[in-house]
Amino acid sequence: MINESTNSNPNFEGTLVSQVGSVALQNPVMLASGTAGHGTELSSLINLSSIGALVVKSLAPFQWEGNSAPRLHETPSGMINSIGLQGPGLKYWIEEILPDLITHRAKVVLSIWGRTLSDYYEAAEMCNDLPDEVIAVELNISCPNVEDRGNMFAHSPESTEAVIRATENISKPRWAKLSPNVTNLVEIATSAKDAGVEAITLINTLMGMVINIDDKSPLLGAGGGGLSGPAIRPVAIRSVYDVHKALPDLPIIGVGGIASAKHAIEFMMAGASAIQIGTANFANPKISETVIHDLAKWCKANEISNLDEIIGAAH
Repeated sequence: MINESTNSNPNFEGTLVSQVGSVALQNPVMLASGTAGHGTELSSLINLSSIGALVVKSLAPFQWEGNSAPRLHETPSGMINSIGLQGPGLKYWIEEILPDLITHRAKVVLSIWGRTLSDYYEAAEMCNDLPDEVIAVELNISCPNVEDRGNMFAHSPESTEAVIRATENISKPRWAKLSPNVTNLVEIATSAKDAGVEAITLINTLMGMVINIDDKSPLLGAGGGGLSGPAIRPVAIRSVYDVHKALPDLPIIGVGGIASAKHAIEFMMAGASAIQIGTANFANPKISETVIHDLAKWCKANEISNLDEIIGAAH
C-alpha cells in the first residue's frame, strides 16, 4: 500500500534520481506542459526547485491567441480542452518569464510548437542561447500542419521525422511529445528516434468531442478537443509499454492521468524513465510534492535504491 500523506519527507537522497537520455533529474516527477501555466503561477504553492522539472506551456515563434471560447469542459474522469496553444511567443517568454523561473531555481523544459516546418525551424533558432536552467526542449508535434491539409505532424512517420529534423539546430536535448491518435505508435516513435530525439513523451491528449444537446452543436468553441485525466491513463500506460518493448533503449517520459505515486510507479514499470503530472494539477496544485514524497516512501519500504530497478519491470 502507498500512504498518500504529505508529512515530512523520508531520507531518499539519490534514490529518486532519474536519467532521461543525457538529462539527470533529481527526481522523476515533472509538471506537464499546459497544466501549470508558465510555472511562476505555482511558486507561492510549491517549491519549484523540489520537482524534477517544469515543462512550460508550448510556445511558438509568434504570439498566438488560441481558440475561441468555450475552451474547457469537465468530463467523467477527466476534462476536454481546446485552448489552442495560446501563448505570448518565444521571444517574450525568454525575455520576460524565464528570468523569474530562474530566480525560483526551477529546472525548465521548454516546449515549442508550430504550424509549419519553417515555424519549428524558426523556434529552434530562437533556442540557441538558452541558459543552463533550461535542461531540454520538448517538441510538441501534435499540431496541425497547415501545409499538409491540417494533418498533425505526429500522425505519420514521415512528417514526424521532418519536423524533428527541422529543429536539429537546438543544442539542448530534444524530447518529442507524441500523439496516441495513430494506428502504429511504435512506428512513429521509431521515426522520432531515428530523427535524433533523446527521448519521447507519451502521451498527448486523446481527440474527443462533447455535444450540447440543447444547441445541437459541439460544446467547445473549436468543435473537438483533447481529452486528458484519469480516463486516458490505461491508454497511456499501454502506449509506454508497447514502445518500451519495441525500443528499450529509447527513454520515455510517461504522462496521462497520473495523480498518485502508484500511478507513477505503474508508468515506470511499463518502461518510463520519468513522468509528468498534468490534469491533476488543476485539482491539487501541490500534487507533485505528494507524489515525490510517497514515491520515496514506497521505494524505501520496498528496498529500492535506484529507480532503474523498477523501470520496465513489468516486461
